[in-house]
Amino acid sequence: MTTSTQKLSVVEKVGYSLGDLAANLIFQTLVTFIAFFYTDVYGIPAATASTIIFIAGMVGACFSPIMGLIADRTNTRWGKFRPWILWTSVPFGVITLLTFNTPDFGENGKLIYAFVTYTLLLLIYSANNLPYAALSGVLTGDMKERNSLSAYRFVAVMFAQFIIQVLLLPLVLILGGGDKAEGFKNTMTLFAIVGVVFFLITFLTTKERVIPRPEQSSSILQDIKDLLGNKPWIIMLVVTVLVFVTLALKGGSYVYYFKYFVSESHLAAFLEDSGFNGFILGLNNLLTSVGLTEFQWPKDTAISGLSVFNGIGIIFMIVGIGFSKFFADKYGKRNTYGVSLLISTFFVLVFYFFSPQSIGLMFISQLLHGFSYGISIPVLWAMIADVADYSEWKNNHRATAIIFAAMLFGLKFGLTIGGALVAGILAFNNYDPEVLVQSPDAINGIKLSVSLYSSLPFLVATASLFFYEINKKMETRIEQDLKQRRVSK
Repeated sequence: MTTSTQKLSVVEKVGYSLGDLAANLIFQTLVTFIAFFYTDVYGIPAATASTIIFIAGMVGACFSPIMGLIADRTNTRWGKFRPWILWTSVPFGVITLLTFNTPDFGENGKLIYAFVTYTLLLLIYSANNLPYAALSGVLTGDMKERNSLSAYRFVAVMFAQFIIQVLLLPLVLILGGGDKAEGFKNTMTLFAIVGVVFFLITFLTTKERVIPRPEQSSSILQDIKDLLGNKPWIIMLVVTVLVFVTLALKGGSYVYYFKYFVSESHLAAFLEDSGFNGFILGLNNLLTSVGLTEFQWPKDTAISGLSVFNGIGIIFMIVGIGFSKFFADKYGKRNTYGVSLLISTFFVLVFYFFSPQSIGLMFISQLLHGFSYGISIPVLWAMIADVADYSEWKNNHRATAIIFAAMLFGLKFGLTIGGALVAGILAFNNYDPEVLVQSPDAINGIKLSVSLYSSLPFLVATASLFFYEINKKMETRIEQDLKQRRVSK
């Protein structure tokens, strides 16, 4: 296996990170708002939306391992994984626009259109994001550099998440002139254009350094056999599925939680007393004083409160990410990930005990959840890169993309389950998007979704890490052994 210098420049780290920002402008929208878009914007019944999300999600998830096998066997002058970022950039943008369009079809036409476009979006996401994720495993073989790269990468992810969870609904209202369907179309057009440009920057600024030698090539059956015999991979697959079930379930349920459970009057008072309304007023006074147009923050209290709530969580996730490399280097990735995930679980579970008037406690819990979960965010993908190293160390050949493909399968499977659960729980509890006040059953289902139901997968994921054997000592051993092998060849 040939290598060049394993140090990454700031330019390369930033360039690589922009690819995640581009993908997450779309990905975070799917995680947080796809159920809402289908039920409350396109007018698809909740139970049907749940079915569409689940079936299309399973198709996309099953494509990930196939894409991994293809990517591992791609050989171009640009490398194995970089060209896929180039080839898929424009199709990704086009299919995004189609997915968030709302053509005026009949009931059956809407269902077919939603299913086809959502499925295509998940397929092109795999063809783009699987090679992108695998690229992190071959940019450098230095594990500390990987920790640093992950920190850069997930600051970009959090920036995208901030845009989606804080600014998406305001942008939808502003760019649509109050028409949510038009607003989603215009907003996603903007995101698609930005995404294509950022993907091209990622392609141009990165370089594959960990290059398998020809004698390390293997058959598809050998890759699959190695994968199934890789215990750390199995554990990380389980963890990935469970974590993304929670992220999709709670993320997709918050919009309903603020719209139907949280007290509107208490939320309005909180926004006023906390100084947020004064901040928006001061911002607009500043803008108008220099001849600019006012910033149009939505007047809807629930949307406004949800945006601030999400924004606080994301800001403190970024703060948590800043501590991630320190803890991972000192205590090892496994221990850092497990402890941060366990602590963050507590601040999800406590939402079960809040009343509609407990606005301050909701925001404090979101802040603490964001910080503790933020520490874990870069560690997950650095651990998956370590699993690829473990496979090479154990089997003496490298199959980076199939390792990441399996994890993306887990990610999509988790998102599919979590996203379908959002719509499924609503349907089970007789949610009706046409009424202003939901039934007690529907409200209880929403409350359970953001608390008890969301905390359980996190808890099981934490427990699974007790069986993950790549601790700090083994990380060091694997890195040193692989360096010696690569130098000797």
